[in-house]
Amino acid sequence: MLAAMRPSGLPNLDALAEERIQDAMRRGDFDNLPGAGQPLDLDEDPLVPPEVRAANRILKNAGLVPVEVLERRELAELEASLRTVTERSERSRALARLALLRMRLGAHRGARLSRNAYYERRIVEKLAGG
Repeated sequence: MLAAMRPSGLPNLDALAEERIQDAMRRGDFDNLPGAGQPLDLDEDPLVPPEVRAANRILKNAGLVPVEVLERRELAELEASLRTVTERSERSRALARLALLRMRLGAHRGARLSRNAYYERRIVEKLAGG
């Protein structure tokens, strides 16, 4: 198997990493790992500052979600609705809102969560409880 190549002739590192992960899964390298089948404890993510974790825990206990999660949900809904919007002015407004949300979400996190929209959407749905 060959990983996807970029126009520069260099391998696409995301595709290469994904290919290697898939190969390892087929070989069973991830079977019987500690914690396999258990939900991730996202409240204790070491990459999230402790004060942000505490704030997120308070919001979660109050039944609220962070603004970013709401914006991601709106972004996903807008993307889905664009497939059926035919009126030019409505489509234009939706595209403008979509661009604004993408810009704001990109500024919030600095770098993309994932270059794969499917994985990103699944993570957002999971975090939003959807």
